[in-house]
Amino acid sequence: MSYLAADDRYDSMEYRRCGQSGVRLPAVSLGLWHNFGDTAPLETQRAILRRAVDRGVVHLDLANNYGPPAGSAEANFGAHFSADFRPYRDELFIATKAGYDMWPGPYGEWGSRKYLLASLDQSLGRMGLDYVDVFYSHRFDPDTPLEETMGALATAVQQGKALYAGISNYPAEQHRRAAEILRELGTPLLIHQSAYNMLSRGLEDSVLDAIGETGTSLIAFSPLAQGLLTDRYLHGVPEDSRMAVGHFLRRDALTEERLALLHALNKIAEGRGQSLAQLALAWVLRDPRVVSVLIGASSVAQLDQNLAALDAEPLTDEEIAEIDRISAAGGVEIPGSAS
Repeated sequence: MSYLAADDRYDSMEYRRCGQSGVRLPAVSLGLWHNFGDTAPLETQRAILRRAVDRGVVHLDLANNYGPPAGSAEANFGAHFSADFRPYRDELFIATKAGYDMWPGPYGEWGSRKYLLASLDQSLGRMGLDYVDVFYSHRFDPDTPLEETMGALATAVQQGKALYAGISNYPAEQHRRAAEILRELGTPLLIHQSAYNMLSRGLEDSVLDAIGETGTSLIAFSPLAQGLLTDRYLHGVPEDSRMAVGHFLRRDALTEERLALLHALNKIAEGRGQSLAQLALAWVLRDPRVVSVLIGASSVAQLDQNLAALDAEPLTDEEIAEIDRISAAGGVEIPGSAS
């Protein structure tokens, strides 16, 4: 049965302006990192994508190495795009990235012009697209001149293979320099993607400051700390969980101190009528420099649960201060706080 997007798909989603650009992104975006490779059922993927678009989640985030195996998330998305979403291409904001290991030899990773532009061509082929809306340098390359890496992003835009340039996982000073180079090349930096959540706040006195200075925006991945900031681990480690498998999230991350902190945060969430995950998403979105949070979803139900974070009232100053207090007591380093 052919897909028809819901008529009310834009009615309930909040859209935020990205930096000083004309782009407005949904407050919650869908990342295709974990659940769109060849290990996930295609019908489940399709159902999640359809539901996301029906809920106004029109920003879809990919990278060349997403899977597993690497490349499979883009290829699977390409199949879904061809079957369901091609008529809606102009309503979608699609991102991909290059920077991590993709093929053998010296030209298959990092930040050279050769790698980035070759990878973008491969990504477009896998997805069946003429262009992506934003193309990211996925990580800073200390051995390649930043002028070369940013020049490759500018070329991608000039060639019409990307509409905007982005960076991911860059330190603050390299963010500032990248923004300066791109501005000089006539291709302003749109967006910076990095991990940010209630348990990992190092960006607050570094990258977020740089983002404010350059008039760009942060899109935050891992807002749920790879699942720690959910109710999944409040009462032990489920056998089918990411922590049990030990992939990206290790058992030693759940110390007694950390578990006590999660329970304290969950109490705040309950007082707001939210789940811990919903509180965690609302907390990241409290900062005006954050344009969107990237969530993963393994089911339609999980997607809907996370989107419900937008239904509650914004966090109050008192709630934010209380989260800071119990976080500091629970061992979270809070930049700018008194030692």
